Amino acid sequence: MSQRELVVLGTASQVPTRHRNHNGYLLRWDGEGLLFDPGEGTQRQMLHAGVSATQLTRIAVTHFHGDHSLGLAGVIQRINLDRVPHPVDAYYPASGQVFFDRLRQATAFHETAELRPHPITEPGPLEAPGAPFELAAVRLSHPVDSFGYRLTEPDSTRLLPARLAELGLRGPAVGELQREGRIELDGRTVTLAEVSEVRRGQRFAFVMDTRLCPGVGELAEGADLLVAEATFLEGERQLAEDHGHLTAAQAAQAAAEAGVRTLVLTHFSQRYPDLTGHLAEARKYFDGELVVAEDLARIPVPPRN
Repeated sequence: MSQRELVVLGTASQVPTRHRNHNGYLLRWDGEGLLFDPGEGTQRQMLHAGVSATQLTRIAVTHFHGDHSLGLAGVIQRINLDRVPHPVDAYYPASGQVFFDRLRQATAFHETAELRPHPITEPGPLEAPGAPFELAAVRLSHPVDSFGYRLTEPDSTRLLPARLAELGLRGPAVGELQREGRIELDGRTVTLAEVSEVRRGQRFAFVMDTRLCPGVGELAEGADLLVAEATFLEGERQLAEDHGHLTAAQAAQAAAEAGVRTLVLTHFSQRYPDLTGHLAEARKYFDGELVVAEDLARIPVPPRN
């Protein structure tokens, strides 16, 4: 059975608090495990969440500020300590190659696993060997190079049982129709399109440190699940703009305009011990499923329509 959910490992921006670990987000997508922005403490949060290193298949870093990447060293060493049997692909801005290299070789350890680096120089599709989805990077607006990530599942075909029954199609004939795309029935050709409909693939988007820019809307467009930073509230909009961040209202407005189904707000400044303001502010603009993330929360990807 497929399992698609977001496991929130940490929700703090810049510095952790007593109740919020540094960033860390694991997207479980059937047999894939995509770890986004592992900040300090990610390895321990994985333990609390019941997530093992062997579940990781890809790591995606948006940018090389410490709260989004300092946990990378420990995660890489854990992948090797646990002898993860499959290759793990790592995505990150190419301009931060020196930081990736330092974190990868931060201390001495025995390499037993295969880590495949994919430095990103330009926005667009990313190489994702063996993935049942397309992965793309989109440029964001932050004081250092930053890329958001978008996962798109290809559309599929869903048979319409009522239409099959109406035409008297059953058993091996249905299998032949699916394989060949057409079948001869009572002197006429029946095509797959006549007895099926397109089932839209699911979409996931990850928008981290950025001010409002075209990339936010591009990532969010039609997403079933959008994870978006909401570092500040509207009262600090100028501060958000100056430091390359979003407010809860801006994230919610972008999600509403993009037709997002579920919006997850995260990456909260330590100045907000209480997040009821984030929920209230976002709800003014977004009427879909809204989650103000908490550490160790598990958020399902909405089922396909």
